[in-house]
Amino acid sequence: MGRSTSSWDESDVRIRPNKKGSRPRTKDRPTHEDAVIGRIITVDRGRYTAVVGEDTDNERIVIAARARELRRSPVVPGDFVALVGDVSGLPDTLARLVRVEERRTVLRRSADDTDPIERVVVANADQLVVVVAAANPEPRTGFIDRALVAAYDAGIDPLLLVTKADVKDPTELLANYRNLDFPIIISRTADAGASGIDARSDEGLSARLDVEAVSELRAFLNGKVSVMLGHSGVGKSTMVNALTGAERATGGVNAVTGRGRHTSSSALALKLNDAPVGSWIIDTPGIRSFGLAHVDPDRILHAFPDLEPATERCERGCKHDATAVGCGLDSWVAEGHAGQSGPARLASLRRLLGADPRLEAKETKELGTVS
Repeated sequence: MGRSTSSWDESDVRIRPNKKGSRPRTKDRPTHEDAVIGRIITVDRGRYTAVVGEDTDNERIVIAARARELRRSPVVPGDFVALVGDVSGLPDTLARLVRVEERRTVLRRSADDTDPIERVVVANADQLVVVVAAANPEPRTGFIDRALVAAYDAGIDPLLLVTKADVKDPTELLANYRNLDFPIIISRTADAGASGIDARSDEGLSARLDVEAVSELRAFLNGKVSVMLGHSGVGKSTMVNALTGAERATGGVNAVTGRGRHTSSSALALKLNDAPVGSWIIDTPGIRSFGLAHVDPDRILHAFPDLEPATERCERGCKHDATAVGCGLDSWVAEGHAGQSGPARLASLRRLLGADPRLEAKETKELGTVS
């Protein structure tokens, strides 16, 4: 006969083992003090490509997967990250990305001017090279102004590169930025018989870029991490190819719509040829819109130094937008303090301050794909 329930004690109780283990959970994470530091150069479908041992005899490319605890943390080109596991860089090996190091600068955007979600574009950049064509496709001052705002807000120095100056004189475009203090470089295709630098054109054909423009741009890129941003078809990737010796995909301009074809599918950091240590170019992929929802309106004004002094004439609480009454910017521009381009510059500022989604949609449609 079985034992009566009255005779049972603790030794008769059987505990089923926990399938997940008996160790208690803890929020403490390993410090990974033995991790090696690498620079992210591209991200593709959950795989992170980093250069480790940069500028040493042991420089190598390491492919890594992100640790589970970092799945909500964006990792972008330019990031310095901690890697553990197999960091040999040998074929078919995979390291683990366990930490993102503190960033010096962060270039951000939002999907549009009403989207509160920030999207990190690149990290640790020193300079933003805004690339526009003098024609084909036509340049848009609205895009240039947005890029300048994002650069100033991120603490990144802007530089404007105007390509295809042999197709159209860019003087009218540049008049909008005559009173601003940042470098402007004019590039054109080298004349027949003239010296030039060979590179792939937007149509995938051989092109010769003007030596002077490439050399001038290189001087600004030396020793810095620079981000290239521009519409498809403006010759951005062609310039990147000329500076790095890479074969970055390029795309032409649609003869019907006047818009460029998107060719770069992911941001990619490339080393500048024959340049000092730390000289990198990050070629960015297509960006259909460059929203500024993450930028405080007062900081947007910093991108308009030709207009910002006029705010001292405004009453407290003035929003400086199109609905503002008695805004000091109107009299400042009317008196010619912002030059001949003052009215256009003020209109551009107010479009950004207005955060009107209809204007954003119109501008997106005009811009087409940005790459």
